[in-house]
Amino acid sequence: MSLKSVSVIFIVTFAATTAAFADSRIKDLADVEGVRENMLIGYGLVVGLDGTGDRIRKTPFTRESLVSMLERMGVNIRSETLDTDNIAAVMVTANLPAFATQGTRVDVSVSAMGDAESLRGGVLLATPLHGADGEVYAISQGSVAVSGFAARGQAASVTRGVPTNGRIANGAVVERELSYDIAARETIKLALRNPDFTTARRIAEAVNKSLNAAAANVVDPGTVRIGRPQDYAGDMVALITAVEGLRVKPDHAAKVVIDEASGVIVMGDDVRVSTVAVAQGSLTVSISETPQVSQPSPFSERGRTVVVPRTNAGVDETPSQLQLVEGGVRLRDLVDGLNALGVPPRDMIAILQAIKAAGALQADIEVL
Repeated sequence: MSLKSVSVIFIVTFAATTAAFADSRIKDLADVEGVRENMLIGYGLVVGLDGTGDRIRKTPFTRESLVSMLERMGVNIRSETLDTDNIAAVMVTANLPAFATQGTRVDVSVSAMGDAESLRGGVLLATPLHGADGEVYAISQGSVAVSGFAARGQAASVTRGVPTNGRIANGAVVERELSYDIAARETIKLALRNPDFTTARRIAEAVNKSLNAAAANVVDPGTVRIGRPQDYAGDMVALITAVEGLRVKPDHAAKVVIDEASGVIVMGDDVRVSTVAVAQGSLTVSISETPQVSQPSPFSERGRTVVVPRTNAGVDETPSQLQLVEGGVRLRDLVDGLNALGVPPRDMIAILQAIKAAGALQADIEVL
């Protein structure tokens, strides 16, 4: 069954009867300034492929990389004609965790750059991984694990997954640390993952109440600054530990998220509609071709066999009545009303957009 023929609506609700379900920890709502990952990238070669690598003659960057690597090892083949398909040029990416020390191992992803068919069975040679500042922070090397595969015969081929993407578990070793002395800081900032004035204010109030001091204040909808009180002198880590476990009820704007490609619609519990009438009808035009062969009579001297076209055309229009949606209804009533119309996802998306255009949908619509 195709996704295009299935209506999918997800309802995001919050339980109002039990506070434990409605509240979230601050560590789940915000990140501490400076405590984050850093993206690394590198360029390398994967060798040992079973004839599924780049075609050297058509990928000059693979050839130049191979020649340069061999020259560093004392092998000069620059004047030779290379013809191998067991090597592939790849881009290597990884995330450097916060506070990673020298010797820490991280996972890396390997992606082919040229016309390689698969990286299965290949080994990544030592590849430096650079940060945004151009410095080398890790070295990666190891056997590439590929989940996808590709097989090809003379008349058919089959592919599952993406055989030109792979991963090396613990495939990089951190060689350079990022120094960040968070324990000596006098203030920290909490960056909200979903900026909101109300949520930021509630976080500041919860922190001040827990510390029994005016230590937190809202800088903007996405930032809450917390100063270190006297009780936590010289111990910012203890302050962060005490703060991140506090529970706060987050607030959020009403929003409808639509993925037109898959027909998925996600609506928050705060979505409201004003009084509006909705009608949806479908028009189906069907055309069928049933050509017939006309043959001459036996022993006819002038007759000939011809194909006579025959076309059947029809129109089927399904009538639909206006459905009234009362003003101020909650999301559940809106969903029930849309499902009662029995419309496919494409039409349901168009209905939501039309309701928004009419000014009756009290929410923002975000189309992915």
